[in-house]
Amino acid sequence: MWRYLAGMGAVLLLAVAGIFAFRGGAATRPLVPPVPAARAAAAADTALPDEAPRASDRTREQKRFDRYDKDRNELIAREEYLASRRKAFGKLDADGDGRLSFGEWAAKTTAKFVEADQDKSGTMTRAEFLTTAPKRRTAKAACACAPAAPVAARDEGEE
Repeated sequence: MWRYLAGMGAVLLLAVAGIFAFRGGAATRPLVPPVPAARAAAAADTALPDEAPRASDRTREQKRFDRYDKDRNELIAREEYLASRRKAFGKLDADGDGRLSFGEWAAKTTAKFVEADQDKSGTMTRAEFLTTAPKRRTAKAACACAPAAPVAARDEGEE
């Protein structure tokens, strides 16, 4: 019986504590600080463009197609399709006989390993292995946006 009384007492204590916590001690601080006057004035002076900048309508596959279509006739010939592969093959074909032997492949692979193994330990660490990843070209942003206006300095009292 005493367990029930102790449980009911604990529930009443928690209820009273909850009422005090929700009613009295909550701070009424705004979630978003107000905009400083200098920044608000600068934003009001800057005229917005009539239309938002848009990305190119071409999809990734359309851009890829255009890279292969060298003569821009909207058709990819066999030669156009194989040109990039021939270039890569030519880099591996050291003797230029049009055949890739195991020795030619192994020489290129071994040279790549030796170049990546910077401490010459005969093994590659994770950091060394990361240097063997193919170099990716980064896409250049083709934005026709106006340059951004300088941001006004923040008020010293704001954190």
